[in-house]
Amino acid sequence: MSIDTHTTGHPRPTGTGRAATITLVVVLIAELMNALDGSIVHTALPSIQADTDATSAAVQWIPAAYTLTFALALITGGRLGDLFGRKRVFIAGTAVFTLASLLCGIATSPELLVAARAVQGAGAAAMVPQVMAVIAVTFQGESQAKAFGMYGMIMSLGGVLGPVLGAVLTAADIAGLGWRAVFLINLPIGLATVLFALRFIPESRDQQARCLDPLGMLLCAAGMLLIAYPLTVGGEEHWPAWSFGMLAAGVIVLAVFVAQQRAKTAKDGSALVALSLFTSKVFAGGLAAQLVFGLVSGVFLLTWVLFMQFGLGLTPGQFAPASVAISIGGMAGAMLASKWAGRHLRRVPQAGAVLIAVTLVGYQLMVSAEQTETPFAAAVAPMILLGVGFGMVGAGLAGLTLSQVGHEDAGSAAGLFNTAMQLGTALGIAMASVVFFSHAPAGSHGTTVTHAFAGSVWYVIAALTAMWALMFRLPKPVKAAV
Repeated sequence: MSIDTHTTGHPRPTGTGRAATITLVVVLIAELMNALDGSIVHTALPSIQADTDATSAAVQWIPAAYTLTFALALITGGRLGDLFGRKRVFIAGTAVFTLASLLCGIATSPELLVAARAVQGAGAAAMVPQVMAVIAVTFQGESQAKAFGMYGMIMSLGGVLGPVLGAVLTAADIAGLGWRAVFLINLPIGLATVLFALRFIPESRDQQARCLDPLGMLLCAAGMLLIAYPLTVGGEEHWPAWSFGMLAAGVIVLAVFVAQQRAKTAKDGSALVALSLFTSKVFAGGLAAQLVFGLVSGVFLLTWVLFMQFGLGLTPGQFAPASVAISIGGMAGAMLASKWAGRHLRRVPQAGAVLIAVTLVGYQLMVSAEQTETPFAAAVAPMILLGVGFGMVGAGLAGLTLSQVGHEDAGSAAGLFNTAMQLGTALGIAMASVVFFSHAPAGSHGTTVTHAFAGSVWYVIAALTAMWALMFRLPKPVKAAV
């Protein structure tokens, strides 16, 4: 196994050998826990509500508390890894995530469960950026592309397994635990992950980093909260005036944050965000493409579910095969990215964007023609192709965006990259209120919904075109010498 002492002065694997393979498996298991926890709880919500007498608002906050806290703390979590060591922060984040899972599993009231979910999200925010950072500093070249391809597969696998596993564990009522098992299952997995991480993950950090940036952390979290909160709940409240006020305040706070980061960098070089990252057109372009990718995912997946449920009149159980199809396609697309990205570089995610766009054009024309008479098979089959495209973009984009980031800033870069996806998804869900709900108000059914969905698809295709163009800033294939 080759070694490199660039970051810490201690040997670390460079993508080959048994130790590197085990390192990859350990961090991917942690990512799988996070991917599962984003969706596993949804199928258990009815049982949670019945068992705890939770109000509708409390039920909505059980998944939202995790997602919101996760999004708010990702940038800080990534930078903590650069400062104090990615292995150390990964283990701490995984331990907090696992302990919070225990608290979720023994919660006796909705309030305690929501609070425990918030702590769980904070643990994930420390854990997840280290996954990408460890991959970025451990692997190079084609081995790095393959590792990020597997990362994409794990995310897609979590999307497939989450709802199914949640339903199975709740229905099985293991040892009388009922819905609590969806959280307690993390205990043995989390404990094993911590133990293997202690043994096999090499330590790496930014040797030039000096100290924490508390003011930067506060400004970043406040700005993200002021933007993420109204995007998360504003649509349900029909976009009251306060939601726009919070969004405007969030933009102002983030502008202050950027100014503070510049001043902090000039003063002692210990800013929360390594602003030097944005001097790289590869990273800046990849981050922008990731933001748009999140927006595309948020708009399409929300409006598509509404189309299937209220346009075609299918129950969640009836259109579940379509959800499985897009997730399986995502795994296949990530495998293709793992195989091809190292040689074809930006062509892989660009090809994925084109595949999604072409498939959606055909899907839009079909829905416009068939409306509520769209055959079930015709509504489901294209989801496989869409999944392949999403997998190619997601896995390919991650590896290429981080490929030229210095090892000392890998955590910060990973935190920003994950935040872009979370913020983009929130923006996409919010955008659905403009491109969908303005044409199909709540309670609409039938052709009203199918027409609104068909119209929203064109916005998704336009965003895909913008994303495809942004990817020209990513590394291009180098022609082999003749």
